[in-house]
Amino acid sequence: MSKSIVIVESPAKARTLKKYLGKDFTVMASVGHVRDLPKSTLGIDLEKNFEPQYVVIKDKKKILSEIKKAARNADHIYLASDPDREGEAIAWHIAEELDGKKTKIYRVLFHEITQRSVQNALAHPEQVNLHKVQAQQARRVLDRIVGYKISPLLWEKVRRGLSAGRVQSVTVRLIAERGEVIQAFVQEEFWTIAAQLTGSSGPPFTAKLHSVKGKPAKIPSEEKALEVVQALEGTRFEVQKIEKKGKKRNPLPPFTTSKLEQEAARKIQFTPKKTMMIAQQLYEGIDLGEEGPVGLITYMRTDSTRVGPDAQQEIRQYVQARYGPDYVPEKVNIFKNRKNIQDAHEAIRPSAVSREPEAIRSSLHKDQYLLYKLIWNRTVASQMNPALLDVTRVDIQAGTYLFRETATVMRFPGFTTVYAGEQTDPGAKDEAAQEKTLPPLQEGQALQVVDLTKKQHFTQPPPHYNEALLIKEMEELGIGRPSTYHTIISTIQDRKYVEKVEKHFEITELGSVVNELLVHHFPDVLNVEFTAKLEEELDEIEEGSKEWVHAVQDFYGIFQQRLEKAQIEMKDLKREEIPTAIVCDRCEKPMVIRWGKNGQFLACKGYPDCRNTKEFVRDQSGEVSVVQKEVEAQGECERCGHAMVVKHGRFGKFLACSKYPDCKFTKA
Repeated sequence: MSKSIVIVESPAKARTLKKYLGKDFTVMASVGHVRDLPKSTLGIDLEKNFEPQYVVIKDKKKILSEIKKAARNADHIYLASDPDREGEAIAWHIAEELDGKKTKIYRVLFHEITQRSVQNALAHPEQVNLHKVQAQQARRVLDRIVGYKISPLLWEKVRRGLSAGRVQSVTVRLIAERGEVIQAFVQEEFWTIAAQLTGSSGPPFTAKLHSVKGKPAKIPSEEKALEVVQALEGTRFEVQKIEKKGKKRNPLPPFTTSKLEQEAARKIQFTPKKTMMIAQQLYEGIDLGEEGPVGLITYMRTDSTRVGPDAQQEIRQYVQARYGPDYVPEKVNIFKNRKNIQDAHEAIRPSAVSREPEAIRSSLHKDQYLLYKLIWNRTVASQMNPALLDVTRVDIQAGTYLFRETATVMRFPGFTTVYAGEQTDPGAKDEAAQEKTLPPLQEGQALQVVDLTKKQHFTQPPPHYNEALLIKEMEELGIGRPSTYHTIISTIQDRKYVEKVEKHFEITELGSVVNELLVHHFPDVLNVEFTAKLEEELDEIEEGSKEWVHAVQDFYGIFQQRLEKAQIEMKDLKREEIPTAIVCDRCEKPMVIRWGKNGQFLACKGYPDCRNTKEFVRDQSGEVSVVQKEVEAQGECERCGHAMVVKHGRFGKFLACSKYPDCKFTKA
């Protein structure tokens, strides 16, 4: 009997696969990449078509040795790393290390870890896809060039330990520019008028002022609002028009990677990093007791909404049995994909819809259950009928003023029985949850005014980016790819370029300084359109329509010119001293602003004879003032119970927990 080896990336995946493979298969895990560019040098021959100089990763030498030993006696070697670019590269690196065994090396793709999928993949083995490998290699080379060329420049000009990334730096720029827009935003006051009304029967209802003399109502001040209210006193309110229509809400497609990360952030408060970690566990296999390890979802890195025919029918049959024929559409729901997607994998869906979340809850920990339920609900809902709504709009005339109210009643819940919907904006409410009813009304009917109220509002700036909004923006702009979003967001936080303030991202002082320098000296490289175009070129490499070396050459030509100029012209913050009007309280010499490892600080001009330093803040006009030491304040932290202290920030004084950074609670 022939002996075969199946090599996967993770031990968890290996355990699940062993369940489906017989005694003639040995399953081994590479635990990720086995080779990479060297850490201590650039590892790319810039003179020889950017040839990468791969080395075996130090921690993987033992694993690779065991794989080689097992391969010597194997009749077939199946490389079953994840079905994406990184997985293809891992398979290729292992194949390269198994030199001399290539006649019996095969590539197999498991889009879900189920018996049917595993057996089908092994029955139809492929070869390593070199176009996909080259796309991954191009990305790795580009990222290494940017990191290894710009980072030393930042060490020299700002401080040691800083780093730059080709896509990460563009993402930091997005956050910085959104912060600038918010800071520059000037609020405008406006008022709304509402009338509480009654008809001949039924409860009171409220209508809002919609237009004045046929033009949209704009009330800029309380004075104008009072004028409107006074003008309406004693005016006849009459139903002018009643419009009734049916409205249909279609189900949402099953999850792509980016949509899963966005919805998990909104609905179950998972970071993208956590979402992908839990999704990986669900894909690789969960022990369901008597059933053993089972892959619960399909592969979680995908930009497609496509669902295979077998799965479509399985879901439709489930909906019919569970909810009845009224909930099953006449034809299978097919969803259009976004433009320029790879469509290599199906959407993220349960490997078997019959495994209801509640039925396997005892085998999942809380986070696994929450994410699996989200995926399961969205998938089932995608193959259900639309929700049907009855919408009634009433226009009420009061002299030259038109008031309007809209009532929505759910006539048939359809897919919302399983999945309520998707919030796309902060504070957005699900339409189905806003059911309103109106009393019986007729056109021409007079209404009684119970009350007239005015309310003050202010225009709001665009929201800060949170995880969901940032991923949505990156996807729409074409920055990064679904498999990289969570890594990018984690990296820019780890590097202290952005920080999470409550539930959104803000640029740090360090991030602001580095972003300003990089945008100034590398405007092409840190350009959204340029980065998106490069992502498209990587896709073209994978498709085989572009040579990877040409893509790198095009990038490097622009980059090298910018780098040489930046090495001469970039501001040297390490040596820069910005004068201030503040006098040293020790030696009475002027104090200057300098840059240190923890950011900007005030230092005595008399250094090194006088080593006096102080923290400072700038007010809105840019004037510098010394920060007084933290003063203990009244009250305790609402989160951890420790004392609150007064701190000084860009926008003045605020209260912060004294246990920072362990607790980041703040209060105005």
